[in-house]
Amino acid sequence: MVSYESILFDVEDSVACLTLNRPDSLNSFTASMHAEVAEVLGRAAEDATIRAVVITGAGRGFCAGQDLNDRNVAPGERVDLGASVEAFYNPLIRRITSMEKPVLCAVNGVAAGAGANIALACDLVFAARSAKFVESFAMLGLIPDSGGTWHLPRLVGMARAKGMAMLMPKISADQAKEWGLIWEVVDDDDLMTTVMGLARHLATQPTKGFGYTKQAFSASMTNSLDEQLELEKELMRVAGFTDDYAEGVKAFLEKRPPVYKGR
Repeated sequence: MVSYESILFDVEDSVACLTLNRPDSLNSFTASMHAEVAEVLGRAAEDATIRAVVITGAGRGFCAGQDLNDRNVAPGERVDLGASVEAFYNPLIRRITSMEKPVLCAVNGVAAGAGANIALACDLVFAARSAKFVESFAMLGLIPDSGGTWHLPRLVGMARAKGMAMLMPKISADQAKEWGLIWEVVDDDDLMTTVMGLARHLATQPTKGFGYTKQAFSASMTNSLDEQLELEKELMRVAGFTDDYAEGVKAFLEKRPPVYKGR
C-alpha cells in the first residue's frame, strides 16, 4: 500500500475510500495534499475494479477548505487566487463530477469554504448529525469557489444560496437535508458504517449506467429540452449495448438477482 503524507487511501470490495488526513488543521488543503488527492482520484477513475468512491475526513472535521498558512503570503500582500483555483480546485471538482462511477461523501464534522463545496460536488452526501456546512468565503472578501456558485443555486435556490454566501450561517446537517443540500443525516457513530455499506452496494450495481446518468444530469443544467432528449437517446443507445443491461434483462427473465460486472 502506498503511504501518503496528507491522505489515507484504501480499496476494498471494489470501493475506494479517500480520507483527508490533516486533522490538526481540520483537513485544510495544501498544495501537497491537492497533489495526493489528484493522484488517487485519477487512479479511482481509471481502475475498472473500483466501482464506487467514498470521500471523508479524519478527526473532528471534514475539511476547512484552503490552508492559508500554505500560501506564505505576507499581511497586505497581493496574490493571484485565480491561479490557485485554476491549478488545484477546478481540476478537483472536475475529477469528482466527471467520475464515471458513484462518488459518496461522508461529512464527519465541519465542512467550510472549499471543503463544503467539495462535499456538495459529490453524488450522494451523507452528514453526521453534528456536522455543519458554512460558506465562509465572505469573511475574506472572496466568492464561493470549488463549484459553489454553480452547485448552491441549483441545490437550494438562489435566495438561500445568496444568504449562505453573504451571511455565512452554519447550516446544520438536519437543515442541510431539509433544504435539499445533502442526501441524508446519520448519527455520528453510524456515519462510516452507513456510507461504506451503501458504497459496497453501489459497487455491485451497473456502474456504466451510473456514469451515463451523471453525464445526463450534468448536461441537463444547460441543455434545452430538445437537446436533452437527444442526449437521452444517445446515452440509452450506448447503455443498451453494455453487458450489465444484457445481464439485467436476462436475470429478470430468469427470475434471479442480477450479477452486474460494471461493464
